[in-house]
Amino acid sequence: MSGNRTFTMIKPDAVKAGHIGAILADIAAGGFKIVAMKYTKLSAEKAGEFYAVHSARPFYGELVDFMSSGPIVAAILEKENAVSDFRTLIGATNPADAAPGTIRAKFAKSIGENAVHGSDSDENAAIESAFHFAGTEIFS
Repeated sequence: MSGNRTFTMIKPDAVKAGHIGAILADIAAGGFKIVAMKYTKLSAEKAGEFYAVHSARPFYGELVDFMSSGPIVAAILEKENAVSDFRTLIGATNPADAAPGTIRAKFAKSIGENAVHGSDSDENAAIESAFHFAGTEIFS
């Protein structure tokens, strides 16, 4: 993954609100190439595994419930400095703090329903990508 790939999910709130196309358009306009993508639904068990790093936090159960509440779009994106550039494109976790024009400023409802996930490091991008995609599902 070394700096040129990141992982994202369009979360259940944004999928339910019909924002998939607009978010994908923002991703493309940001210069990212989609190298893997799927429309799927996480079970509570899989959502719990994905967010296990937060298992000791008070919001963990609510997060797992939310992430398994409806379909998501999982994707691997490619671009130089992918993790950093994507974090800039999506904006702050709290949409009230997100810069104007960012994905979260445009589509997120709250800190909990913040439209998209973006990997926070190259290492996590690789882990999260492997969690959702087999090597045969990733194309350059």
